[in-house]
Amino acid sequence: MNKISLSSVFSQLLLLFFVIIWLTPTFGLFISSLRDKDLLANSGWWTSLMTTQVNEIYRSEGIKAQIPENDQFLIKGNIFEDESNKKIISYGVTSKNINEFDIQQIGIFKDGTKIQLSEDGSYILTSSNEFKKKGKRIFVTVISPPKFTLNNYKEVLFNEGLGQAFINTLAVAIPSAIIPLIICSFFAYALTWMNFFGRDTLLALVIASLVVPLQMSLIPLLSIYNDIGAIIGVGAKSYPGVWMAHTGFGLASTTFLLRNFLKSLPKEMMEAAKVDGASHYDTFLRIILPLSIPAFASIFILQFLWCWNDLLVGLVFLDQVPSEIILSAKLRELLGSRGENWEILTTGAFISMTIPLLIFFSLQKYFIRGLVAGSVKG
Repeated sequence: MNKISLSSVFSQLLLLFFVIIWLTPTFGLFISSLRDKDLLANSGWWTSLMTTQVNEIYRSEGIKAQIPENDQFLIKGNIFEDESNKKIISYGVTSKNINEFDIQQIGIFKDGTKIQLSEDGSYILTSSNEFKKKGKRIFVTVISPPKFTLNNYKEVLFNEGLGQAFINTLAVAIPSAIIPLIICSFFAYALTWMNFFGRDTLLALVIASLVVPLQMSLIPLLSIYNDIGAIIGVGAKSYPGVWMAHTGFGLASTTFLLRNFLKSLPKEMMEAAKVDGASHYDTFLRIILPLSIPAFASIFILQFLWCWNDLLVGLVFLDQVPSEIILSAKLRELLGSRGENWEILTTGAFISMTIPLLIFFSLQKYFIRGLVAGSVKG
């Protein structure tokens, strides 16, 4: 009993460890997608619930804001504008010493201009001469409380075009997962329960096609699609083209997995249905289909995830225009053009994870049952 209990505890702890390893980056990505962009650029997501100290640079208003007063010129303003949640603890007037003054002290620039800076960011610049066109640079050390916002999602979905890419990817992934599942369900049934000449050879060809690299067949397939499209007047770079590409690449693996499951079903059930006069079509619809829901669900998840996360097939078979570009290609585009905007990239990455997570958790009770079906007979 002690050995069994110890083994059970160890397995549970090991499982918990892997769950934490998997959830930690996902949770960090989610928190990062909700953080203010300035805080995200200066500190990690694990500090999101703590007050953060950062160094920042601001510029005061220029000559248009100056006010003559008692033979002097004044400029009043606030460097934070609408960021009232920040508090200044020290500041400087040169980059060599950014913490030269406390907020109670008056700072002096090289040209003799004086600055009085408050904790809330309000300032008063005083000079005996007129100010120049540009404002003064002010180096501040501020503390920022935790701040979360949905502005990152609004920016990504509506301004960066990720919302349209999200819809485009759904339009690609759903048919690309359903079409091979329908075709391969009939094909796997034929390979399992129907006797015909060359069945074993056909199965061997299906298994052999699993080793063909995807990259080797992309360009030949595109050439074939272009030739066919020129005849019937439909371009290969369209949604039907990418549906057929994903279907072709998924046929072998889907057929192989489904056949393994169907092979595990009791042979007596098929013989009884045949004795009762049921055709193969009736047997498939009334017996095979209800019993194969776990296998269909698990294969649908695998095929959908592959199509959803695909980049290569989408780049080859779809034009990179707003009406067709898929999510993974859009994220790649953002990575090149907005590589320093972490709030854009983390939000986009988390949006790309939402549908796969939703699909997986909604069908998870069938997933493991479908994958292990057929591994143990009897």
